[in-house]
Order: sequence, then C-alpha cells, then structure tokens
Amino acid sequence: MKKESLADAPKYQFWKQQAETNGLIIHKVDEYYIRRRHNGEVLFAMLEVDADTPEGDKIPPALFLKGHAVSVLVCLIDQETKEKYAVLVRQRRICDGSHTYEHPAGMVDAADDPADVAAREVGEEIGLEVRPEELTRLMAGLCYPSTGTSDEAMHYYYLERVMSRAQIMEFHHRDMGVASEFERITTAVMTLPEAHKLITNINGLLIHFLYLKAVGDFETMKLL
Repeated sequence: MKKESLADAPKYQFWKQQAETNGLIIHKVDEYYIRRRHNGEVLFAMLEVDADTPEGDKIPPALFLKGHAVSVLVCLIDQETKEKYAVLVRQRRICDGSHTYEHPAGMVDAADDPADVAAREVGEEIGLEVRPEELTRLMAGLCYPSTGTSDEAMHYYYLERVMSRAQIMEFHHRDMGVASEFERITTAVMTLPEAHKLITNINGLLIHFLYLKAVGDFETMKLL
C-alpha cells in the first residue's frame, strides 16, 4: 500500500490554495502526526504552519487539517399527527470520552460530491436509504466550526420523510456503524426539542435552527 504524501493530499492542496488566495504567505509546514485511511490516503493531520498575513503578522501556527464534512438532519414525520422526529446516532467521542448524540455525519474527500457523501452516511449510520437529490442543502456556502485551529468546513443538509409511527420507530435503537472505522453506533429516535436537550455538538445544535428556519417551523423553534 502506497502512502499518500501530505503535499499530494487533495484536502491539503485545497487548504493551501485557499489560504494563499486569501493572502497568506506560507513559508513552511511541519508535520507532527498524520492519520491515513486503509488505502493510504491522508484522513487528517496535525501541522505547524509558519505563515505571514497580508498585514504583516504571523498567523497562529497550529492547524488540524481535516477537510470538509457533512451533517444531515433526518426528520421523519408522523403521517397522522404530523409530529416531527429526528433520528440521531449515539456513540462515544474523544472530546470527553462520553456517549454523545449527533446527526448522521461524515468526512468528504476533495473529489467527492458532498450530497453523495451525505446520502451514504444516512444509509450507513441509521439504515435509511436516500438518494442525494432528496437532500436539501441548508447553507449555500461553507461553515467553519473552529476557525482558529482547523480547516474543517461543514456542509449541512436535511431530509424529510412522511411515515407511519410504527415505521418511524423501526429506526430506534439500531446497532449501526462501520467496524473498520471504529464506529459503534446506536440510533435514537426523538422529537426535535428532545434532541436539542441531548445534543452537545455545535453542528447538531446549529442544524436544528437552520432546518426549522428553512421550513418555516417557528412553533417548534420556540420549544428548543
């Protein structure tokens, strides 16, 4: 297996191009740690960047190179009551080692279409088959959760499906995830206000408001 070099990694090339387009003068990039996929591609990297701003200052040097990611709010609507239910994934996270509740999400390689990745992640993480064209994008541009230390950029989507209550609950407490990526996921179905109380992930909280604004559901927004 040939290991992809940092310089050849599309996510690194994209970051460097964007940084230089926006005026950074990059003198040197030191690699401290690189995590690769099973096929040798760069997944993410811890880097130290020596670069000047157009104003003549030094940019803070720490960079967690992660690339783009998607997050999808899956809203299943009870066909009789019209009540909305979110399907979340529960898994342990490195932030504090606890179980966290999040919306289906995944990393996007530079050559991938974000909608394709989003649809695939919904299938892998909660078991709902969806076509990319069924997803609605929530922001035209990119959103950066941690501008000071990472290049991570988010693509937000939502999906609505009308189902019977019995069909909706079939997505509750499913064991999902990809073993090769160390994912041990359990699904959870709950109302949006219930989900909002459990989610501590900033992307998850933001996507609630983006979705409710997009569909004009301000009554539910008041309950968050």
